[in-house]
Amino acid sequence: MTRGKQKIEAQKRNAERNQKPKGSQIEARAVALKVSCPICKAQLANQNQIGDHYASKHPKEKPPTESS
Repeated sequence: MTRGKQKIEAQKRNAERNQKPKGSQIEARAVALKVSCPICKAQLANQNQIGDHYASKHPKEKPPTESS
């Protein structure tokens, strides 16, 4: 068991460690997800993911080209 100064320092360290991160993950997510599936409106980060998405979720459809 710690006493005095060690206890206070340990409490400060734990308080800093347990503090929630600042900022919103929703805003960061909106910036990262730039491509959306025109069929189901799922948001994806890039064209490679849209190709994989079409292969698994819409196998009968052809994925859109990068220009559209």
